[in-house]
Amino acid sequence: MNKLKLAFLALCALMLTACAMGPQLAMPHQLTAPPPLEGNHGRFMSPYTSDGVLAEWVNNARNAEMGASIGGMAGAYAGQKLAENIPFIGGWIGQEIGNTVGREIALEMAGGEEVIRGTSDVSFNSLEELSVWMYVTHSAHPHYQDALESAMSIYPELKTVYTQALYQASAGVQPASAGSSSLFF
Repeated sequence: MNKLKLAFLALCALMLTACAMGPQLAMPHQLTAPPPLEGNHGRFMSPYTSDGVLAEWVNNARNAEMGASIGGMAGAYAGQKLAENIPFIGGWIGQEIGNTVGREIALEMAGGEEVIRGTSDVSFNSLEELSVWMYVTHSAHPHYQDALESAMSIYPELKTVYTQALYQASAGVQPASAGSSSLFF
């Protein structure tokens, strides 16, 4: 019986060690921000201007969250109906439709592509660079979560790219402490 308890404790300790050894997110000050493109010529606009304040379109985009959610729900419903007729890929198609509709609604509620480009003076050619730059330079900003959610409503792909980009940038960096891997959402 004691051997069984000992084996169980050893197994638990091994599992806890394995969990603690997983990827760690570096603190913002431990990473180097990729250089932004000056102006609005990149593919992806920053929710922050070059002087560190929120771009005008962010307030509009915060209101767009509801529109993006409605688009996502419409796409999910369409996917459900499609899944009834097309096994395996119907749900994926519905999700893509939802993302497209949600983005269009978010763009419209933010004022359109012209307003976003017109009120942004910092841009990037990749969502990975935008993700790391935002985290390194603005994660301590009081409205960081709003800026991140606004960017995600305009660029739905950012929802999956953001975390991956931060972990990739953190690879090889020793985290400051084990409990400091919060992603702010």
